[in-house]
Amino acid sequence: MANMSLTKTPIAEQEPKVRARNFKEVTLGYTPEQAIEEAQRCLNCKHKPCMTGCPVSVRIPEFIAKVAEGKFEEAYAIIKTTNALPAVCGRVCPQEHQCEGKCVRGIKGEPVGIGRLERFCADYMMDKAVAVEKAEPNGHKVAVVGGGPSSLTVAGDLAKLGYDVTIYEAFHTAGGVLMYGIPEFRLPKAIVQHEIDNLTNMGVHIMTNMVIGRVLSIDELMGMGYEAVFVGSGAGLPRFMGIEGEGLVGVYSANEYLTRINLMKAYKDDYETPIMKSKNVAVVGGGNVAMDAARSAMRLGAEHVYIVYRRSMDELPARKEEVHHAQEEGIEFLVLNNPVKIVGDENGHVNGMECIKMELGEPDASGRRRPIPIEGSNFILDVDTAIMSIGTSPNPLIRSTTPGLETNDHGCLIVDENESTTKEGVYAGGDAVTGAATVILAMGAGKKAAAAIDEYIKNKK
Repeated sequence: MANMSLTKTPIAEQEPKVRARNFKEVTLGYTPEQAIEEAQRCLNCKHKPCMTGCPVSVRIPEFIAKVAEGKFEEAYAIIKTTNALPAVCGRVCPQEHQCEGKCVRGIKGEPVGIGRLERFCADYMMDKAVAVEKAEPNGHKVAVVGGGPSSLTVAGDLAKLGYDVTIYEAFHTAGGVLMYGIPEFRLPKAIVQHEIDNLTNMGVHIMTNMVIGRVLSIDELMGMGYEAVFVGSGAGLPRFMGIEGEGLVGVYSANEYLTRINLMKAYKDDYETPIMKSKNVAVVGGGNVAMDAARSAMRLGAEHVYIVYRRSMDELPARKEEVHHAQEEGIEFLVLNNPVKIVGDENGHVNGMECIKMELGEPDASGRRRPIPIEGSNFILDVDTAIMSIGTSPNPLIRSTTPGLETNDHGCLIVDENESTTKEGVYAGGDAVTGAATVILAMGAGKKAAAAIDEYIKNKK
């Protein structure tokens, strides 16, 4: 019988005051009974509008129907036919703008909790010994540069087709932004590692500490017997505002701050990773990365953490869930404000941030109302740490060491509709192509590239 409740089945979470001081996962997930209850809210629409919002085309109504019947293993098997990282996507995808945004139940209430159900299925299967089958080798080799979500997707899809795939990862562990960017309280690293282990069990090789463009070039990889190369090197080069004081001690890019915490375990007492133990922190920006940095600073012991954002709450690009969690945890939102200078003390340390109040004018090229400074409204915000979270761009290393690989004005690789770059046999996807975007969009590009690489190599025979 259908569950016609207008609201999602509630999901358990840590209490805000408790979780704001630990790095354990915030959301605790559904029980089997809750998953069945939520799955029964799905109307199994004939035209499947939810699927049109999914970049990797998860067969959403099919897997939810199995959950509603209590057939969780079958539901998981359906998800895995198109999604290599369901435990990840169930946690970090912006479902409200994608699958759930298309759900008809959202017209007169809340949409079905598709992300919650996907997470439940993946977590349910986590402790079960699921045999991973290796495909029959087809005799062809492909190299993958970078170990983030687009690369993991390419590697998995090609391994299923029998390709000998090697991932070349610059860091000491694969996972990309899943490992260094998204905090433990949103995405436990054991879950990411489990998904990576599934790939290695399929036969994917992972070479770490391999900075392509330094250790090896793309051309050298092509000369090592690889018939195609996929570049999924991400967009890890941080942007700054260019204001006075950004060179002071206590100014971080969000990328560096989160990498120290997540990949280098600065939040653990038994690690010696240096990081500021701040009292008052300002995070400049309004995206998901800004929320992650702010919430991490709170968990490291800060008394006051501010989000400084030049537009209003309505224009915040971060997921609503992340903003809600941040507010619950005591993060203070200083919207319609913009930094103009970071103030230092006599020792060169951050001692404040000068901001100016803003008002919204006419829409700009992005369609959002342009923020305009209010003359004479400057004030000093008392902070000892400033974290800049205003975007990233691809590192120029690969494009500068690869003749024939063209980029646009933002340094992003140029690709066609099949993710093929301007250099024959080289494909690319994820943030290296789009600039900083979402995990699931990177995975969608990876799926498309894997299919194109397979076709390319078949046609070369």
